[in-house]
Amino acid sequence: MNMNSMYVSKVVDLTNPEKNVIYNMTHEEAVNVVKSGDVEAVRKIDGQFSLVSVEGKTIQMARSLGRPMRYFIAKRAVGPQLVIAERIDVIFDYLKKEGMEDQFHPSYTRMVPAHYITRIELLGCPDPNPIYTRFFTPQRNKYAPNSANQIGADYINAVYKEIKKWLQYRATSGPIGVTFSAGIDSGSVFLLTYHALLELGESPSRLKAFTLSIEGGGEDLAQAKKFLKDLNLELFLEPIELDHSALDWKEAINVVEDYKPLDIQSATMNLALLKGIKSRYPEWKYILDGDGGDENLKDYPIEDNPELTIRSVLNNLMLYHEGWGVESIKHSLTYSGGLSRGYMRTYSPADVLDFETFSPYTLPNVIEISEGIPYIEMTNWDHKKLYDLKGDIVAAGVKAVTGMDMPVFEKRRFQHGVTSMDDFKKLFPIKELDYRKEFLSKYE
Repeated sequence: MNMNSMYVSKVVDLTNPEKNVIYNMTHEEAVNVVKSGDVEAVRKIDGQFSLVSVEGKTIQMARSLGRPMRYFIAKRAVGPQLVIAERIDVIFDYLKKEGMEDQFHPSYTRMVPAHYITRIELLGCPDPNPIYTRFFTPQRNKYAPNSANQIGADYINAVYKEIKKWLQYRATSGPIGVTFSAGIDSGSVFLLTYHALLELGESPSRLKAFTLSIEGGGEDLAQAKKFLKDLNLELFLEPIELDHSALDWKEAINVVEDYKPLDIQSATMNLALLKGIKSRYPEWKYILDGDGGDENLKDYPIEDNPELTIRSVLNNLMLYHEGWGVESIKHSLTYSGGLSRGYMRTYSPADVLDFETFSPYTLPNVIEISEGIPYIEMTNWDHKKLYDLKGDIVAAGVKAVTGMDMPVFEKRRFQHGVTSMDDFKKLFPIKELDYRKEFLSKYE
């Protein structure tokens, strides 16, 4: 046995390559690109992916925002073994099957951060820390501050191209659903998908806008009706109306494998909505969403997070996408940061219900445009100007691409739009500790 095959046997890859959506090369070619370690070549992989390359003792992994990947280094008598999977519980189940569950704790798993090549050398005890090399570094502030219409056109055109590629090469047949609150992100995704179907000569009857409402509460359903009525597209709306029993935050924690309150609240609603769709349409497969749109245009209420200031948000590259960065003391050892971690709120509920979900806002080709916006010059550090900027840019872009005037409503988090605030407060714990305890209870 040669040295390479000895080391390959120490890597157990439990990821599913069929979930990757790569447009410009085969899976094998993409793996070889990652193996090369060439960051410029990895950046040119067009699509959504989680990729693993093995060469001797060297393992390299790379992923985009929309594809999760975790790993765990197990200890066998003959040396270390790297176990790679999408989910923590898949790693745990493998270790149980191999009689190694006593080595496991969820905090010992690691999430591969999006936009980096993660390199691990399996050398033995102790194994060294991974080495992270960034493969996606968008140029910041490349637009002129007085070019909002051009920015909007470029940004939404990039989103539109991703939707068209997905329709042409992935979701080539069958119905397509948009999880639809009629906010800026889901609203733009719906209109761009509708326009793309027409431009591709396909029937827009493939499309539905699914809006969740819990016992008639919340504001999203009324907003969705108004949005579509204003554009004479009401026939595409399909409400999913459920009662409070459909909302189970503990189940959402089990599905998402995390404990951040805002992400779990969102995932709870998303899981209920997708279950409602699946019960009505058991064979439905393709779901579009607008997750990532807030991160791209930095549209979160900074005041709600005591760790953030407008200066930290606007001065740090992709802060909402990646967190504080892999070299930061604030970088979690178990999770990556930002949307790289948080996208599980969207991906995991869909995946466990056998949907294939897609958000064009998570693609590097789109993020590259949004990071080029000169936010500081365009807002002069003003919170309100920053929050208003998103609606201006996206509406201008949708108009440029589709000719439609997209209604823009005041921002509201998804989890706050499907039921009344009084009921929401009764349904969810306040303290993060309660969510964290529930997460850990699975492994006690």
